[in-house]
Amino acid sequence: MVTIGVYGFGGGSFLERLRHADVRLLLDVRQRRGVRGPEYAWANSRRLQVALAEARIAYEHHPELAPTTELRRLQYAEDGRQGVGKRSRRELAAAYTRRYTAEILDRADLAPIVAALAGGGSAALLCVERDPDACHRSLIARRLIERHHVAIEHLLPL
Repeated sequence: MVTIGVYGFGGGSFLERLRHADVRLLLDVRQRRGVRGPEYAWANSRRLQVALAEARIAYEHHPELAPTTELRRLQYAEDGRQGVGKRSRRELAAAYTRRYTAEILDRADLAPIVAALAGGGSAALLCVERDPDACHRSLIARRLIERHHVAIEHLLPL
């Protein structure tokens, strides 16, 4: 399994990284499936799903793994305190990590995701942040490693 963010990629380079990693299933773990800025219009849900279908990559939205608006606001407050933006964040706030784990991850059933991995090829967890350590997808990945012994690779823009 791999994880991938939107920031730093163009639509073509994003699909190329997925193809190179033999991704056959993209698991979108965003709450809001849009990305601001014209350079990332390709990552908005409908456009992304069309491009994935053309590339023969299946798509699933997993809103149960997305942080709530309240949790995102908690992270944004810490970003503001540190003077970093969402696109330049390098790590998650400790309070955010604790609450996301307790409120979302501990309640989530990851077995269907693990079962989907048996179908051949790889699956990718998708969110927006470039750096996996700045994104909740790293928390999901860590849980998959710890409890399901899934090997994880984080794909970054070249």
